[in-house]
Amino acid sequence: QVQLYESGGGSALPGESLKLTCAAPGTTILSIGWYRQAPGAERELVARRYSGGRTQYADYVRGRFIIGRPDANNTVHLQMNDLKPEDTAVYYCSARIDHYVGYHDYWGQGTQVTVSS
Repeated sequence: QVQLYESGGGSALPGESLKLTCAAPGTTILSIGWYRQAPGAERELVARRYSGGRTQYADYVRGRFIIGRPDANNTVHLQMNDLKPEDTAVYYCSARIDHYVGYHDYWGQGTQVTVSS
């Protein structure tokens, strides 16, 4: 069974950086990225990378966040720079995994990011 191993997050002051990590070992990744959900809000896209190389960013993180390419271990990092209080949310890794006769979407357990002064 496919599992996503998600880590990172924590607390930061405004302007500081955090790095999130997601791994999907032993899989063929069609796309992978992060969504976030703040209290009382709907879950929304943060950043996503597709197997063809295209990346997608929410307007509010463009220029601050960078989603990297999967490495040899199928590990992806989301580098979050210049954090703002509005970035406070639970961040969920999500990956679309190829099963050759179809695909399925998987979700990590989520990690809390808190940005406050």
